[in-house]
Amino acid sequence: MAYKLVMLKGASRKGDSPGAPTRDVLLVSAIITVSLSVTIVLCGLCHWCQRKLGKRYKNSLETVGTPDSGRGRSEKKAIKLPAGGKAVNTAPVPGQTPHDESDRRTEPRSSVSDLVNSLTSEMLMLSPGSEEDEAHEGCSRENLGRIQFSVGYNFQESTLTVKVMKAQELPAKDFSGTSDPFVKIYLLPDKKHKLETKVKRKNLNPHWNETFLFEGFPYEKVVQRVLYLQVLDYDRFSRNDPIGEVSIPLNKVDLTQMQTFWKDLKPCSDGSGSRGELLLSLCYNPSANSIIVNIIKARNLKAMDIGGTSDPYVKVWLMYKDKRVEKKKTVTKKRNLNPIFNESFAFDIPTEKLRETTIIITVMDKDKLSRNDVIGKIYLSWKSGPGEVKHWKDMIARPRQPVAQWHQLKA
Repeated sequence: MAYKLVMLKGASRKGDSPGAPTRDVLLVSAIITVSLSVTIVLCGLCHWCQRKLGKRYKNSLETVGTPDSGRGRSEKKAIKLPAGGKAVNTAPVPGQTPHDESDRRTEPRSSVSDLVNSLTSEMLMLSPGSEEDEAHEGCSRENLGRIQFSVGYNFQESTLTVKVMKAQELPAKDFSGTSDPFVKIYLLPDKKHKLETKVKRKNLNPHWNETFLFEGFPYEKVVQRVLYLQVLDYDRFSRNDPIGEVSIPLNKVDLTQMQTFWKDLKPCSDGSGSRGELLLSLCYNPSANSIIVNIIKARNLKAMDIGGTSDPYVKVWLMYKDKRVEKKKTVTKKRNLNPIFNESFAFDIPTEKLRETTIIITVMDKDKLSRNDVIGKIYLSWKSGPGEVKHWKDMIARPRQPVAQWHQLKA
């Protein structure tokens, strides 16, 4: 800059007085002065911003690392420590410099990135909406609802009193998306004598408020029994469908006064698993508006006859909006718990009615001397169980192709 100024001072115009600065010299000098001032101001601003950002990094690190912050406190409560692990207090001790303070000052950007990465991983692990958690929860237990009841004993009258109050969040068992629940009451191991509530039509949160008395029951025998409540869905046309059950040993209850309980319903002990499986295929033809149901074979069917076997056949009902439309059935396989059917049935179903259509498949045991027994059922539709819905959707997604799948028979 000094070199330029000297050179400019040596130049003069004609007519200017010697020693007096010319107009060009003044203009260039002003421009240079303004440029220097702007440069100095910008440098100062950069330095000030750098110091501020450094303080902000430091403050953010200290704030996040302090357990008094609301976010840090809630996350630590949600974290599950591994077996044998110890809870470590991360709060800094007053008057003591944290061990990583020098690292924070020298490499604030690295510390911030590490902290963000660790917090992100913890938040992902604790996220309530993660797919892994939902899948694990869905596989662990099916929600069957819960029931409220009370029980007590009158010593003067030797009477056990059971009051069934209400149920909540029952699953839908009917095609209309609801259920017709009622409750059976037993004192196990006696299953011959039972009491029942009234049926509550189309209600997934029924209120019964019904009281039942077991009169003339000595207390010594009462404490040897198990109170068993079974919630069922009433079915006018076929066997009632079990929803869930609750059992409570009476020797573990203080019966001197009425005790009220809320209990989650559990799958019925005589439910799926012991009734066998059925292999069938579905084939949907959208151009012909038809579904072909092929009953292929069954395995490990439950023995319904005294001789330890069964005479199975299969009924196939086409339902539309909770109304029976058409029924077909296979031949009976005598004394066979692993029968092979290989019979196909075609049903006409318009595409616009597909979402309201349900196919009920019932495996029966034929009996000449009495009423035929139900071995198990399968409901195929858009709103059945997970396995049934998967089969239904696979059928829609693969038109004109037979889609085969094994199904567990249910009570």
